[in-house]
Amino acid sequence: MSEGMEKPRRTEQVKAYVTPEEFTLIMESSERAGLSMSEFARRVCLGFRVESREDQQARRELLKVNADLGRLGGLLKQSLATGHKEQIYGLLHKIDQLQASLKAKIRAL
Repeated sequence: MSEGMEKPRRTEQVKAYVTPEEFTLIMESSERAGLSMSEFARRVCLGFRVESREDQQARRELLKVNADLGRLGGLLKQSLATGHKEQIYGLLHKIDQLQASLKAKIRAL
């Protein structure tokens, strides 16, 4: 934070009664998100989207697959310019494999 800007102090408390089962579910959800119960509850109550660590990891994996597809596209353009048919067919096969991987990861979300 920049100098002179203080973080707002949280002084108010929100209290809710839940069953033991609900408490367990909320606690597990906050753990999956990698957040404290307080931060998890604050974000949920304020309407922020809370992702689990698994969702965050899946998003990173999808970004990697997307980057791989971009690199393959560049190699394909280069191969087309130089006329290497064998290399082009190999790249097309790799692109098909990456697309299948991408679809599987999207379904996992």
